[in-house]
Amino acid sequence: MMDWRPLGYKLSTKDLVHAIFDGNSDAGKLLVKATMGEVELFASGKSWNAVLWLIANTLKVDGVPVYTGKQLGELKSCLPIVWRTD
Repeated sequence: MMDWRPLGYKLSTKDLVHAIFDGNSDAGKLLVKATMGEVELFASGKSWNAVLWLIANTLKVDGVPVYTGKQLGELKSCLPIVWRTD
C-alpha cells in the first residue's frame, strides 16, 4: 500500500485551461496544491494539445505567437502534471 502518495485528480481539457489561466478557479487551486506536493494531477496529452492550440492562436503580437515551441515545451515540463496518452 502506498500511504505516501497524495490524492490524485484527473483534469479535463476545460479544467486544464482553467488551471493554467485562472488561478482562482478550483482547478487553479489544485495546480497550486500539486506544486506543493499535496495532490497529484493527471491530464491527457490531447488536453495539452488543446492548450497549445489556445496559446498559439490567442497570444500573438503583430500576428506572431508570443511563445516559441521550445518555450511551450518548457512550460509543459514545468507543470506538476502527469501526462497520459489515453
